[in-house]
Amino acid sequence: MSASLTALRRQLLAGETSPADLLKSLAASITKRDSTTGAYLSHDLETALAEAATADLSLPLGGIPIAIKDNLNVLGQPCSCGSRFLAKNYRAPYDATVITKLRAAGAIPFGRTNLDEFAMGSATENSALGTTRNPHDSSRIPGGSSGGSAAAVADRTAIAALGSDTGGSIRQPASHCGVVGLKPSYGRVSRYGLVAFASSLDQIGPLTQTVEDAARILQAIAGHDPKDSTSLQAPVPDYLAHLNDGVRGMKLGVPREYFGEGIDPGVRRNVETAIQSLAAQGAEIIEISLPHTQHAVATYYVIAPAEASSNLSRFDGIRYGHRTEKPNDILDLYRRSREEGFGPEVKRRIILGTYVLSSGYYDAYYSRAQKVRTLIRRDFETAFQTVDAILSPVAPTPARRLGALACDPLHEYLSDIFTLSANLAGIPGISVPCGTTDFDGGTNLPVGLQILGPHLGEAKLLQIAQAAQI
Repeated sequence: MSASLTALRRQLLAGETSPADLLKSLAASITKRDSTTGAYLSHDLETALAEAATADLSLPLGGIPIAIKDNLNVLGQPCSCGSRFLAKNYRAPYDATVITKLRAAGAIPFGRTNLDEFAMGSATENSALGTTRNPHDSSRIPGGSSGGSAAAVADRTAIAALGSDTGGSIRQPASHCGVVGLKPSYGRVSRYGLVAFASSLDQIGPLTQTVEDAARILQAIAGHDPKDSTSLQAPVPDYLAHLNDGVRGMKLGVPREYFGEGIDPGVRRNVETAIQSLAAQGAEIIEISLPHTQHAVATYYVIAPAEASSNLSRFDGIRYGHRTEKPNDILDLYRRSREEGFGPEVKRRIILGTYVLSSGYYDAYYSRAQKVRTLIRRDFETAFQTVDAILSPVAPTPARRLGALACDPLHEYLSDIFTLSANLAGIPGISVPCGTTDFDGGTNLPVGLQILGPHLGEAKLLQIAQAAQI
């Protein structure tokens, strides 16, 4: 489906196509191409066609199918989280709030996209249900953990998709796949119905073909939700009102810590070209410092596993999901159910998280990490007193080869070095395609420009992204 969400809306309103036609076209594309890409875990055409029959085209997203990452609950649909624990017999008993809001805007949830197990990973290689490949080069990763959503949009087997971002899991796959990926501010979009990885870091957002499409989806899903105590009672602005106002007179910061060693030359070149383009449009480019950036990876990999250890304790083989056969006793049931149900990366993070929360280590690790998190947030607050937004690469390199870091999780963790600070600080970030480069034997691999804004600053962030869009 090469047309954007915005273009298809015009076609629907003009009577040139129908919601049923869009669904059938997408289903045909999935059948034809997804055996190579592996973006989808499932799709229910019959249920979607039933919704299409009553679609209200007058609504903002009326008649548009949206693919859904498989850690978001959609009533009656699978929600496997890419894990054996939930793959066999779990069906969502309710709609996540973002799904309720999408339906209220007229959209049709269609298709469940692959992800790293419980959203823990940067490659979509940790899924227990299959590997997703990059549509630009099937020998490479699509990024993660929302790799299925990004790959589906890039492969044109989805018009748009929802993903979740805990440390870069929307922005990094968007960069690797050459699409737009938006992580909203913490609290801007309800997390109710998202299977939690790290509750103080998780956020739901769109992956789309264009910045305007991302703005339209954010408009639909943003806002307070009484079911989520962390969602904010803050007015939702019109994200389209000033989308095309440009960047003249804006001050855009370039952090020196994000342009040091380890960045692929092709990534650096494309990002610097995009920055120069914004300068040519009238923006003032200012070098800034985010001095605590060097501590971000260590801080994140204390806090996120700690929260994961707590959140995943609910998967015990008792209430839902996988249950081992013929346990010897209740403790054996817990132990074997979790051993059989969880994959290696999930186990690694549970063990790490349990360790940093344990007696004698809480103050040394978790408590100290929270203090450093505050320093990282203050770095951004100080920067935004001077600049309107911050520009950087999304990832140090383009998409790497499948399996290249299978035995090196630490190196994989470092691939999120430019994205996870935004989650620690709770600020919004977006990845916008900014060209292609060659890398490690691959050609024309996508590169993303990351734009970070102040908390609840999505409107200006989208405005800058629109000007940067190539």
